[in-house]
Amino acid sequence: MITISVDPIIFSIGHFHLRWYGLIISIAMLMGVWLAIRESGRKGFNTDVIFNSAAWIIIAGFIGARLFHVIDHWSDVFAANPIRSLYFWEGGLAIWGGVLGGLIAAAILAKIEHWKLSRFLDALVPGVVLAQAIGRFACIITGDSIGKETSGPFGFAYTSPNAMVPELGVYYTPTPVFEILMNLTIFSLLWSLRKKGLQDGVLTLIYLVSYSFIRFFIAFTSSYQIVALGLNQAQIISILVFAGCIPFFVITILKKQSSSI
Repeated sequence: MITISVDPIIFSIGHFHLRWYGLIISIAMLMGVWLAIRESGRKGFNTDVIFNSAAWIIIAGFIGARLFHVIDHWSDVFAANPIRSLYFWEGGLAIWGGVLGGLIAAAILAKIEHWKLSRFLDALVPGVVLAQAIGRFACIITGDSIGKETSGPFGFAYTSPNAMVPELGVYYTPTPVFEILMNLTIFSLLWSLRKKGLQDGVLTLIYLVSYSFIRFFIAFTSSYQIVALGLNQAQIISILVFAGCIPFFVITILKKQSSSI
């Protein structure tokens, strides 16, 4: 059992607060963009275009992530004070919303540049999942995505009054740690497969299938709001993504096998 006493606020100047959340998320995005540009260049895409468009993809992902989080916590957090939905620096991003927002922006860019979307996404996903892993360290400090109360053997308790947990001194399941391990495992898999000559789109499908499958089970440890059928938002979206991607994955693999015969 671990007690976290780190203040989520690094320092304050008047009403300005520099938070660990914002700093770590910024580092995560920079690392993700750097890796995406590197992989895009290796796959033959114009890296200058991607560099100049990275901010728009990040903004789209950020808007999607914040929107999904606000929807998920509207009744218990934001309904009483809607303006708080704009206080993104306090923490609170839903990864599936970020993935969807970034996907839409990437699809638009690929359309404008006449790029093959599946190949372009394959260049992006290793950086995306690495950024997800890094970003979850921010959740550990802030406590905004912590899991349910636990009596052990592994839990986090917080002492800082700025931590976003229901109650200080209570041990909670460290859901972000599980997600970090998941993301790093998926990243390692994608990184090892990226030069194996896979058909365009397979790397992206591996990311979506593996992430949605594992995330579904990890979400049982979370304290997210139940939406329907005893499941939370992350689990419902995971089911939909998994169910939608599996047929494409199977079809793609079968096409690859038939073409090699």
